[in-house]
Amino acid sequence: MEKSNHQTIDNYLNILEKSFIMYKASRTDIKSKALPKTLGKYYISNIGLRNIIMGFRNIEEGRLLENIVYLKLLRRGYKVNIGKTNDYEVNFVAENPNDIRYYQVTQTLKDEQVKLREIRSLESIDDNYEKFILTMDRLISNNFNGIKVINIIDWLIKEEKNI
Repeated sequence: MEKSNHQTIDNYLNILEKSFIMYKASRTDIKSKALPKTLGKYYISNIGLRNIIMGFRNIEEGRLLENIVYLKLLRRGYKVNIGKTNDYEVNFVAENPNDIRYYQVTQTLKDEQVKLREIRSLESIDDNYEKFILTMDRLISNNFNGIKVINIIDWLIKEEKNI
């Protein structure tokens, strides 16, 4: 079997983007607002298509939720990038002409290490734009130092202005 090289993979990804099967989210340095040359992430445009290609087995719920949030942000009119600040990744930097919002997506915050990681990424941002953690949990406390924690299903079904 022949090995694939980097250029071949890039060509396939470009074809998938041009055919609207996948979207690319570039990385952005939140502090400098620069787009580094490091790789972004790719999100499939249709979750049903994803399930056909990958099957319903071994579904990674966290990645699936991240893909769904990415698509919803696009549909709400945001330009969406992956954020990086210091050594931390922010799942999404969502921008439109009037607003910037930061999102972390996780299946659950019940694991203390996951909770600290998600909060730390958002707390490392030095501006006053809204910060959100979207999770499948329904928590009693939905605010950590100004970071809003929202059940992902509630977030998906509500209109943007009500969130």
